[in-house]
Amino acid sequence: MTSASIRPLADAPARGDQERMLKTLLGQLDGMVYRCRDDEFWTMEFVSGGCQALTGYRPEDLLFNSRISYEELTHPEDRARVRVAIREAVVARRRFDVAYRICRPDGTVRWVSERGTGVFAPDGRLQAIQGFIQDITRQREDEQALRAAELRYRSIFENALEGIFQTTPDGRYLSANPALARIYGFDTPQALVAALQDIGRQLYVEPGRREEFLREAQAHGVVANFESQVQRRDGRVIWISENARAVRGPEGAILYFEGTVEDITERKTYQNRIAHQATHDLLTGLPNRYLLEDRIQQAVHLAAREGSRAALLFVDLDRFKDVNDSLGHHAGDELIRTVALRLRGCLREGDTVARLGGDEFVLLLPRLHATDAVTQAMQRVLAAVGKPCTIEGRQLTVSCSIGASLYPEDGADADTLLRRSDAAMYLAKQSGRNGFQRYAHEPSRPGIDRLELEQRLRRALELGEFTLHYQPKVALADGRIRGAEALIRWETPGQGLVPPAGFIPFAEETGLIEPIGEWVLESACRQIRAWQAQGLPVPPVAVNVSPRQLHRTRLADTVAATLARTGIEPALLELEITESSLASDERRFVRTIEDLKALGVQVSIDDFGAGYSSIRYLNSIPADCLKIDRSLVAAAPASSRGRAIVKAIVALAQNLGLRVVAEGVETFEQHEYLRSIGCDEMQGYYFSRPLPAAGFAELLRL
Repeated sequence: MTSASIRPLADAPARGDQERMLKTLLGQLDGMVYRCRDDEFWTMEFVSGGCQALTGYRPEDLLFNSRISYEELTHPEDRARVRVAIREAVVARRRFDVAYRICRPDGTVRWVSERGTGVFAPDGRLQAIQGFIQDITRQREDEQALRAAELRYRSIFENALEGIFQTTPDGRYLSANPALARIYGFDTPQALVAALQDIGRQLYVEPGRREEFLREAQAHGVVANFESQVQRRDGRVIWISENARAVRGPEGAILYFEGTVEDITERKTYQNRIAHQATHDLLTGLPNRYLLEDRIQQAVHLAAREGSRAALLFVDLDRFKDVNDSLGHHAGDELIRTVALRLRGCLREGDTVARLGGDEFVLLLPRLHATDAVTQAMQRVLAAVGKPCTIEGRQLTVSCSIGASLYPEDGADADTLLRRSDAAMYLAKQSGRNGFQRYAHEPSRPGIDRLELEQRLRRALELGEFTLHYQPKVALADGRIRGAEALIRWETPGQGLVPPAGFIPFAEETGLIEPIGEWVLESACRQIRAWQAQGLPVPPVAVNVSPRQLHRTRLADTVAATLARTGIEPALLELEITESSLASDERRFVRTIEDLKALGVQVSIDDFGAGYSSIRYLNSIPADCLKIDRSLVAAAPASSRGRAIVKAIVALAQNLGLRVVAEGVETFEQHEYLRSIGCDEMQGYYFSRPLPAAGFAELLRL
């Protein structure tokens, strides 16, 4: 080997440069390199420049314990554990790795990780300990946060009231929580997972329901509010609502579904009960006006397709008021139920008998091919109703008057056919009762009277004969006035005040309700402004909106113009829209309410529970309040069925975030029952009759 081969490289650093380089490298490490003695103080013989960033002390403070020993830096609660761990590793001649806490001079406590080994002489004697200490505080905090999150998730999973699941695309359960096991009737989640190996076949009642779930998940990635009937382990069928999402792998394939299940059987029961009540008469169980109108339109469409006829028989009991007055309302109700059963017995399959209210019934006879069938049906009704019956121990014989109208001769829609069968029934009563009449197109005395009423109503608008009274809405919790309803009265010369029932139905029929409704809206807003000028604390004032106003005018434009003219805040105006308005055009109904809400006014659904009650639209209608119909309020205290219906409506409304107002509260028993079930407000004679503007102002001053 030549001498050149053993010469140092020309660019090799000198020893001093090497030391500086090593010091620089050690100083840049995120932690502290050390060498210490194996004594009671861990006396440091070497400490790197990372010492200060780690411990808060300079290296020279720790070297040879000049200011403080490393033993003193170690948290008192950790010292013994650390010494044992390091001692055992050194004795076993293996590397040690221990985590513990140190105390910095500023009082903060940091977590560190120390890794190292013993340094031994050739004779096996321990010379020193060396290693590397690093700050792991953030890591420890992250680990603790992760553990806490896992504990929270586990707690949520185990204690959630909703069922939580993971399922495979082929219909097996991967996991389930205790709530889901309870919903499906299993003792444990493990039993559920083991038993349900084919969800589509074993769980869903409706065939193909699992496939529908999979189609929605595949198309949208999520399944929301997926309502289905499922069979529990004990065979009982319940309703559930599922929300789930698809979890996909790197290739985009669905690995599994995860989501929640809620048992909605009780909600469905309430909805079905309310839906039935909305379309059926409470006393007799017969279809009510709104269901009847729907069936009339179906019968008309069917007759138009087939070239057949449809008939309406309007039945009104003769002298029913005498039964109520002499024997009481209970006897009257029993008589109504008896007549309802007899009318059912007069029908063919496919016919309908409905109760409009009071002692008024309507029979719908579709698919008629001969007009003499109408006469025969009316004769059967007269005979059936006229049979003696025993009511509360007394034998009674009642009769009825019947009016008939036919499609297509007498009208092409439900409203016209009902009006004309009603007019024919009136003629039957005029002719001596206990008889029947077909609708006649020739002018009659009642028609002339109706023309006169129309002219008087038109003049009443021009002459300012209308006035508004205000009935307070009172909070059941504290008795404070929370609102008012503006109610129109007709102050006719020589006859005094006429209540709305005396002219509003006729105004609705003739179209006069539109200018009358605009007058009510304008007058109520101006009265609000006047009360504000008096310094009164004015609550929101409600104005009724008729179905004709809702469907034949741009209601939102009318309201916006009125608010601009009167200058009142929109929140002080509430519009009450009857749920029957849903029957003709549900989508337009919802759009109109959305337009009104955009103005800032409040919207109430009036007469809820006595009409159409489109439950499926309630979740999408941005209303503020439901008003329970007075007929339900009146029946509630004395009827378990009535109580159940009112309670269900209150629960449904509050679950949807709607305020609930009970109309027609007249007794202490009604008041107490409504308060006990959490109804928000009441309106009725129990607190106050409708008052003139001055009288209502006095209430506001109290």
